Amino acid sequence: MQDRRALTSLVLGIAGAVAGLAGLALNQDPLALIAGALAAGAGTVTFLGRPTTPVDPGPPAAAPPTGADVAAGAPPAADNDAQPAPSEAATTTGPQLDEPAMAPRTDVDGLVDAVTGLYSESYLMVALDARIAAARRRLRPVSVVMIDVVYGLHAGNPVAADPTVVAAAVRTTLREADTASRLNDGRFVLVLEDTPENGAIWTVERLRSYLVSDHPDHTVWAGIACYPAHAFNLEEIMQQAEAALGNAREWRQDRIEVAASEA
Repeated sequence: MQDRRALTSLVLGIAGAVAGLAGLALNQDPLALIAGALAAGAGTVTFLGRPTTPVDPGPPAAAPPTGADVAAGAPPAADNDAQPAPSEAATTTGPQLDEPAMAPRTDVDGLVDAVTGLYSESYLMVALDARIAAARRRLRPVSVVMIDVVYGLHAGNPVAADPTVVAAAVRTTLREADTASRLNDGRFVLVLEDTPENGAIWTVERLRSYLVSDHPDHTVWAGIACYPAHAFNLEEIMQQAEAALGNAREWRQDRIEVAASEA
């Protein structure tokens, strides 16, 4: 159909051109009018034969949810930029990351020494085992210091020092990251985080200097054992610290002894 219209338009255009040339040569106005009419007819045929391209209106816009849809809980239209909601399992199971793994429970009997307010022996055994395990994973040292304090040694009648006085000195000189406890037999144990034996010696010396500055009649004996230099588990490190303390008690003066290194 389009080819036939194109041929008709071509014939009319040629005829109009011939009539126009003849009218120009013969100076005849009627021929010029005929040429104009033929040219107009050719243009009309060409216009009517032009193909048309339909315009794509695009997908229909989503209708906003009605009141009934919202009341029934119908989900809104999908949005590619919206983040998917977490599943119910992800929001109701698993520990929160900002929660501490284990916090001291001071409200439970047996975890705190009633006389000094320091941690008790039962708490120490659990905490020290966890500290050694953490030090093993991080390849960091941990020092354990066992302390015995007496007064009246030079007078020949030594007795155990007031535990509240020793506890006050411990709180003043110890770091917050360290742990201090009082054993059931009255001795004190310090667990020093990320501390080798040299650092442990300085810690005990700082404690001793602070204590005897106000109580010169007090004598401080201390035994030090370190992970991993002297022991590799809870039982061994406590035994090594106690043996070092026994060596320190042989002196009739302040004394700090370090456990013997493993061969």
